[in-house]
Amino acid sequence: MKFAESAQVELKERINTDLKKEIVAFANTDGGEIIIGVTRDGEVVGVDNAEAEMARISNMIRNGIKPDLTSYTAVDASQEQGQTIIRVNISRGARRPYHLSDKGLKPSGVFVRHGVVSAPASDEAIRQMIRDSDGTAFDRARSPNQELSFTYASKFFADRAIRFDDSSKRSLGLIDSDLYYTNAALLLSDQCEHSVKCAVYQGTGKTDFQARREFAGSILQQMDDAYQFIGLSNKQRSHFEGLRRVDRHDYPEYALREVLLNCIVHRDYDYSGSILINIFADRMEFVSLGGLVRGLTLSDIMGGVSQSRNTVIAAVFYRLELTESYGTGIQRIMESYKGHHRAPKFSPAPASFVVTLPNVNDSPHFDDIISEADKVLQLASQRGEITRRDVETLLKCSSFPATNVINELMRQGKLARIGVARATRYVRKQ
Repeated sequence: MKFAESAQVELKERINTDLKKEIVAFANTDGGEIIIGVTRDGEVVGVDNAEAEMARISNMIRNGIKPDLTSYTAVDASQEQGQTIIRVNISRGARRPYHLSDKGLKPSGVFVRHGVVSAPASDEAIRQMIRDSDGTAFDRARSPNQELSFTYASKFFADRAIRFDDSSKRSLGLIDSDLYYTNAALLLSDQCEHSVKCAVYQGTGKTDFQARREFAGSILQQMDDAYQFIGLSNKQRSHFEGLRRVDRHDYPEYALREVLLNCIVHRDYDYSGSILINIFADRMEFVSLGGLVRGLTLSDIMGGVSQSRNTVIAAVFYRLELTESYGTGIQRIMESYKGHHRAPKFSPAPASFVVTLPNVNDSPHFDDIISEADKVLQLASQRGEITRRDVETLLKCSSFPATNVINELMRQGKLARIGVARATRYVRKQ
């Protein structure tokens, strides 16, 4: 019998360190056989002490390759041309990618069979093998990067008095049954490869750009940093309703928080792009990658139906008391706009989901209300000084509301009183 190498057959004269690489390559591709005791040109030379060599091969498979490949391999000895040879049969594994234990899930540790060569797998090939073997749930799949640190996440958990040791990570789904970090762990780690990008524009279009920031690191850090940044654009406006001073932010804080959390928890992390937050004078847009979870419609989610794409991440955020598990988020966003002239808009697409939050203070109606104080300040600037009667005339009101506006502006440090009694006047403070 003449031996020859092929896509499914590897010949080795003796055992060497490349043997593990060849086994990994067959397990990651379509399986194959390694015959030891045969030269590359097909000459049978046999092996000495086959029993010891077979034990050595078994130890290499058991200790040098991960995940456990023993159930997909068979090591046997046979006689060929009066010589003892060893046959190592490898089946295509079900938990690919298999890799060298000391190299990890990197091209230097993961190999595939290409013709008669065992070649390093590309990063994309490694990711595809993980998707194929672990299913479509991104956050439950093994992370290609196993060298993770959790500086921000550890502090975040500690601040909430929640354990974050290895045992807790396993119970949370951050470490799987083979003791690999999952993609959920990667997202929470300092090495997270995704980001949130924020842009601020002057006016209502994208022609006049003002500022841009990108937030990286753990998704917990991205959440905190992005929320702080968009909060800078959530200005507070004031007006008077009778005797009562009313303060109102441009955006309901609950809506900002809930939409940002939904973007981070429910986006499709199979896409490498960033979450986008665009801030305009009249609205704030949140663009999350990935459309609705398969089977759900906009009507479903508006009605309170909830199905998380990233169940591990959703459970972690629930454990941290950042989210609720009742599917009421969108309904409560809508409720936070109750009584306002504009409502949030939800726009699903095949590969994205856009939420537009309108600026509740951006309307002619509200501008008319808040302009009372602004008009008084503008008049004070124009004339240098004003009286209460000037304010009454300006606002077309009686003395009591006029005094109210003046007193509030003085309390804010925007007006100052000079003179007494009938000589009382008011000047604008710089």
